[in-house]
Amino acid sequence: MDSITQAALGAVVGELVLGRQLGRRAIGWGALFGTLPDLDAVLTWFVPTSWTLHVHRGFSHSLILITLLTWLLAKPLAKRWKKEKATPQRAALFVSLAWGTHVLIDVFTVYGTGVLSPFPGYRVSFDNLFIIDPLFTIPLLVAVVIGLFVKPKEWKKGKGLRSAAWCLGISCFYVGLSFWAKYSVSQAIGADLARRGVSYQRRMEAPTPFNILFWRALVDRPGEIWIGYRSIFDSAELPIRWTVVSKGEDIAARYADAGEVKSVQWFSKGWWIARESADGLWLADLRFGEGRQWDDRGVALRPTFVWTYNPTTDKDPLHQHGIEPRGAADSLRRMGRRMSGEIGSWEDNPRMIGAFLALQEYLPQHK
Repeated sequence: MDSITQAALGAVVGELVLGRQLGRRAIGWGALFGTLPDLDAVLTWFVPTSWTLHVHRGFSHSLILITLLTWLLAKPLAKRWKKEKATPQRAALFVSLAWGTHVLIDVFTVYGTGVLSPFPGYRVSFDNLFIIDPLFTIPLLVAVVIGLFVKPKEWKKGKGLRSAAWCLGISCFYVGLSFWAKYSVSQAIGADLARRGVSYQRRMEAPTPFNILFWRALVDRPGEIWIGYRSIFDSAELPIRWTVVSKGEDIAARYADAGEVKSVQWFSKGWWIARESADGLWLADLRFGEGRQWDDRGVALRPTFVWTYNPTTDKDPLHQHGIEPRGAADSLRRMGRRMSGEIGSWEDNPRMIGAFLALQEYLPQHK
């Protein structure tokens, strides 16, 4: 999740675990420990791009590290808070919860989190929340603001803890709703594919930006990936418009021995597509969705996570392209209309555009 959400969740955990002992300072300590796991991002400034895919949300988010830090920091923190009568057991509970909840909500997103690191394998992701979701974050921020206005003497009486618990409960309830929405959408998608008699290897569903009402599905089929959208307000009879994207496996096979390409394929959990580019190889991870722009020809799709691999460069051969914000406001407006049931132009005449490339590919659909 985003840094504001992580800090706010850590602050609320600090309030609930250490509020009686530390008062307002518990908010600051909680925000700190709720943010620390993402310091692994600093390492990404000094390593090649392919390494960043392994480093970020890797060992710093592992259960092994949480256990180790809880054991190492419990006594030193209790000693620091000796005047406030915080026991090593309470300090250990604080560290494990503040660090652990950071990891937990990262697992809710599609990026993938190395909870089992350093053991090999795909990272864990539940795909039930978008990386930024205001309805999950706002109750946590409300709890923090309320806590900042509680007077020092009132903390010892437990004032502020009830509001923190309620606000955390609201966010937890929202997470529960996200799992319900994901299940409902998944059932509808499965039914749509069954009606079509479509066989597939696997599929996934994840929410679109900032909500849990409108979902995006990927279906893995031999040589291609289907992309479809489903709102929880869609009628059961409404067919999904599936956009078909060729994987480009034959193109990627030419670079099969390149470690950088293997890293992208591992990171994407196999949801990658490949195309030729002027510099070598263009790769995209379709799990993260795409930006959209509309013109008189239909809708242009720009995958969000994109790399180019250039084996001939003297620099880092793998380059990740930045996210292009163009057309974001229009896309959100159209997404809102599609969410409420207006099919409109959301998926009409799609074509894929490659960032920084002269790639324009019209995509077939199944309606």
